[in-house]
Amino acid sequence: MERVTYATVEAPGPVRSVIPAPPAAAIVTVPTLKAHASVTKILLIVHVLAAVLAVGPVAVAASMFPVAVRRAGAGLAPGRDGPAMAGARLLHRVCRVYAVAGVAVPVFGLATAGAMHVTGDTWVVVSIVLTALAAAVLALLVLPRQQALLAGATTGPARLAMYTGLFNILWAAVTVLMIVRPGSTTGA
Repeated sequence: MERVTYATVEAPGPVRSVIPAPPAAAIVTVPTLKAHASVTKILLIVHVLAAVLAVGPVAVAASMFPVAVRRAGAGLAPGRDGPAMAGARLLHRVCRVYAVAGVAVPVFGLATAGAMHVTGDTWVVVSIVLTALAAAVLALLVLPRQQALLAGATTGPARLAMYTGLFNILWAAVTVLMIVRPGSTTGA
């Protein structure tokens, strides 16, 4: 780790020294921010990878599920389990498993925002709210309706498709906020 040493400097002119220089033993050595920047980069990488590898599969599988259920004829014959129904069950399992893995996205997102000292920025707060809404839509609307359709419910694929679209729009908005970062000083 690189270290930088700070000491007082004599001022030019009639005032020779504003603050007397400390003795050599009292000079403080402060670590630079290189280690902090490395941790921030690692947190950001894990956050982005978690988003791509956890949220991406949920978004795709949830979008494919209503079509798979319609093709399988779910709800018309309870207990029916052909190849198309097996595909719908697989898509539901992907949604459930990756939804749990998706918890890593906001966890590492908050850690990254904290390390970057931007937790209070508007774009981060709005992203947190949208992420919470997306999680609620998934947990309270999408997954239960998928389960009901697999159990033989007779109505719901169209409504499920609407909720899935809402879930995907919320994540798209969060993604745009993460890239554009309104008000950030990155120039993006």
